[in-house]
Amino acid sequence: MGKGLNTLVQSSSHSIHSVLSDKSDWFVLFVRSKHEFVVERELLRKNIETFLPTVQKFRQWTDRKKLINFPLFPGYLFVHMNPCPEEFTKVLKTTGSVKLISSEIGNPTPVPTEEILSLKILMENTRDFDIYPYLREGSRIRIKKGPLKGIEGILKIKESQYMCIINIEILGRSIGVKIYVDDLEAL
Repeated sequence: MGKGLNTLVQSSSHSIHSVLSDKSDWFVLFVRSKHEFVVERELLRKNIETFLPTVQKFRQWTDRKKLINFPLFPGYLFVHMNPCPEEFTKVLKTTGSVKLISSEIGNPTPVPTEEILSLKILMENTRDFDIYPYLREGSRIRIKKGPLKGIEGILKIKESQYMCIINIEILGRSIGVKIYVDDLEAL
């Protein structure tokens, strides 16, 4: 089991006070470019639990080819800590840290534990996965590769097929084209 999974199991011998005071959450930390591993090492040195999902890719040099670990989400890592100003400050004072991601200014947003657990299980049990942009039907999208590169439209899902819908508002008409999700990016 990963090191973070063990911290979620609580003994029934804990008092109610200690269970309530141990309200650690996962947060997303944005770091300087190419500093994910540096920040992770520093946080671990400070006894702060981290989770940095990685993928292995081949890197080609002129004289050799080597399998290298790269962050799954470049520029980000997950931090498990108590949601209090002292802990936030301790994390943000780490070399390479930029900010904790938040949906409202000044209040870092916790990541649901289920999402972290699912990601950990996936990372521990498979290396065959694809990364997709987070898209919802109705989102504005752009096709990022292929002959339709640069087209912008609205995402529509029809019979398990992704479509890019282009609206010509003045005519009251729309045109749709089937596309692969890995050819898309959110706007």
